[in-house]
Parts: sequence; C-alpha cells; structure tokens
Amino acid sequence: MTAARKRRSVSTFAILLCVLLLVAVATWLAQGRTYTDPETGEIAKVSSASLSDILMAPILGWHDAGDVIGFVFCLGAFLSIVSATGALETGIQVLVKKLRGKEIALIWILMFVFSIGGTTYGMGEETVGFYILLAATMMAAGFDPLVGAATVLLGAGSGVLGSTINPFATGAAVAAAGVAVNMGIVYVLGVILWLVTYIISAFFASRYARAVRGSKGSILTAEQMDACRAAYGPSGGADAGAKLSGRQKSVLVLFGLSFAVMILGFIPWEDLSEGVFRALGWSGVLTGNPFGWWWFDDAAVWFLLMGIVIGLVGLPDKGKLMNCIIRGFGDMISVNLVIALARATSVLMGVSGLGTWLVEASVTALSASGLPAAVFGFLDYLLHIGLSFLVPSSSGLAGLSSPIVSPIVAGMGWSVETSIMINVAANGFVNLFTPTCGFIMGGLALARIPYEVWLKWAGKVLAVIGVAVGVILTAAMLILS
Repeated sequence: MTAARKRRSVSTFAILLCVLLLVAVATWLAQGRTYTDPETGEIAKVSSASLSDILMAPILGWHDAGDVIGFVFCLGAFLSIVSATGALETGIQVLVKKLRGKEIALIWILMFVFSIGGTTYGMGEETVGFYILLAATMMAAGFDPLVGAATVLLGAGSGVLGSTINPFATGAAVAAAGVAVNMGIVYVLGVILWLVTYIISAFFASRYARAVRGSKGSILTAEQMDACRAAYGPSGGADAGAKLSGRQKSVLVLFGLSFAVMILGFIPWEDLSEGVFRALGWSGVLTGNPFGWWWFDDAAVWFLLMGIVIGLVGLPDKGKLMNCIIRGFGDMISVNLVIALARATSVLMGVSGLGTWLVEASVTALSASGLPAAVFGFLDYLLHIGLSFLVPSSSGLAGLSSPIVSPIVAGMGWSVETSIMINVAANGFVNLFTPTCGFIMGGLALARIPYEVWLKWAGKVLAVIGVAVGVILTAAMLILS
C-alpha cells in the first residue's frame, strides 16, 4: 500500500471516532472519582460511559451544536447562490490581477482582519465560509489552499489566543474569577499575546506561500492538488481579461455587506458603549435580537435572507434560486457531520463528569503545590494546554478553572490577571489544532486540506507560538506578582 493511500485512509471521521472512544475509556478508568458540580455546588462522581452513552453521543452532539449546524447550512445556501452568479469567481480573478506581485501582502492584511474578529468576539465558527473563499483566492494567486486555510485559522486564532474584549474567553474568565481584576493589565497582556502570535503566524504563512510558488512547491500531494484544481481552478490561473459586470459588482457589494453585518452583530457593543448598542438596535427587526446579542440562529437568518436578495439581483434565471439553496445545504452535510461528531466528545465528557473532575483535580493540585510564582505560571500554562484538549470551549474551561485558580493566586499575592490570560491563551493555542474543535475540522474539510496535512505543516508554527506564549506569560507572572 502506498503512502498516499495510507494517508487517505485516515479520514476526519476516523480521527474523531478514535478521540470519542479514548474519552470513553478514560471515563471507565476515572469511574467513582468525586468533583464539585459547578451548577449545584454538590459533590458528584464520575460515571463510566455506557454503550448507549457512546452510541448516543454523536446524535446528542448534533443537537448540542444545532445552532452552529443551522448557521453552516444557511451559509452553504448563501455561498451556493453567490457562486451561481459568477461574481465571486470573477471577483477573485480581478483581485488577483490587480495584486500581481503583491499577493503576499494580502496574507498579512487578511490575517490581521481575522485576528481583530478573534480578539473582539472570539471569531471561530463564523470563519467557516471564508475557508472556501480564501482557498480559491490563494489558488488563483499561485499558492495553494493551505495558504488560504492558514490565513483564516491562524488569523482568527491569533486573536482568540490574545483575547481582549472577547466575552466568551476573557469576559467569562473574569466573571468567574470571584476576585478583583485590573482590566487594564488584562487588555495589555491580551494585545501583546495577540500581536506576537499574529506576527509569527503571518511570517510562517507568507514564507510557505513563497515556497509554493518557488522550487519547493506545495506540501499537498499531486492527487490532493488535482482535487483542489478541480474545485478552485488552476494555481496561478487568474484570467488577465476578467472583468466584472454591473450586476456582478452589485452582488459583491451585497456579499461584503453580508459578512460585515454578521461581524457587527456578534461584537458585544453593550460592553463597549451603551449608546452605540442602542443605536444599532434596529437589527431586532430581522431576528428579534439587536446587535451585540446575535448568535448563530440570527446569523443563519441573515445569510439566508441575503442569499435570496443576492439571487434576485444576480441570477438571470430566478427559477434556479431554490435549486441553489438546496445544493448549498447539500454541500454542507459532510461539514456538519464533522461538527456534530467533534461536539460528541464534549457531550460524553459532560454526561460522565470526566471533564469537570479532571479540571478540578488538576487545577487544585497545582494551586496547592507551593511553587514560586514564575514556576507556577509556566506549569499552569502547560496544565491548561492539557485541559483544553478535554474542554475546548473557552467559556466552559473558564467556568471550571477560573473560580479555583483566581482566588488562590490572589491569596498568594500573585497576578490574577496573568492567571486569567494563561487560561485564555492556553485554550486559544490548543484550538489552533485540536480535532475536537468542530470549526477547524469543518473548515479544513471545506478547503480540502486533510487534517494530518495541516498538522504536518503547522507543527513548526505551533511550536514557536507555544514557546513564545509560554515565555510571555511566565515573565508576566514573575514581573506582576
């Protein structure tokens, strides 16, 4: 059997099923261990996963991720309609033609834009639609889809790792701390982590992009590149004569507006300025929730609505609109199955209590170790990296860890702000590559990048990011304590 055939045999679904089974085995080993239920405050015990728990986990994962799955389906319909107008393909050709010789700058610019979404509101699942767009753009620019995937994943991920006003990471950790927190220090640490991670990510992505167009070529196999060319067109195949029609220009304006409104809808305006939040309350007419209160159901309604509007504007044959919607839903079935299966692992840990017990036991043991501040900070960072594999949710990990760590750190006279950012940064780092993160697996699948290829390419990048973040947080704990 060839190496290429072996690589094809390890599918995303196989990886996620193996992770699910490993978690099931872990529940059997930890059966009977006690922990404090975070909701009731009562003592509970870890239960071993039964056969029914394991079999039901993917189905319950589908229910648990229902809002994200609905959003992805509607996003698929939206993209299908836009694609049918021909505006997106032509627009990419025109963009690449105008950027001839400056394509590398596009990586740095787009990655920074995504990072802003990450640091402000934890942009994650919302990036799924961009994987297809950036994969096609980078192929046309003479690179490969992995450059597009890295631009999206590492861009948004660097912002999430250095979250500043992100309510689902920094906000959740601060709210659960139970002690006084200097938000100015939190913001400064967040910005430092964000920008350092962004620079590292953009440097490696742009260096690889140059290598793809040079003698080294793509890390993807010839067979994988053939599949990408069939989906996105030839690498470097921008049409010099490409020109947008008036109808296509209108479609692209609506396309850009659709994503801009979605991003504005997720940003927590109420936390930034009550006046701005009130002024943007008109969006409640569409979904019942004003800006700052949007969630995936609201975004799903918005994209479906805008898809229909774009279809009416850009499709010469309006009778094809419903077919585009159905085809778009169909295109996202495999992606949503990946998201559901990834969520199944979290469901199984929640049902058994394994995740809560592991977080509580390990954090308590480390906090009671009596180590110096700097050593504690570094070990706390390593610990939260490990815990983030089991609890990939930033708010979920914050709710379990911060109430235990923060009071102990405060009692020792150390930097609570650094301990909070250790929680946030470690979780953000792991969510650059963990297979239990649904939008990573789904996004890579849309970009036609096998998960093992992503790990092979990103290994060095992640190692540098992990070390840099660890040094920054260890130094911060030493200096600020």
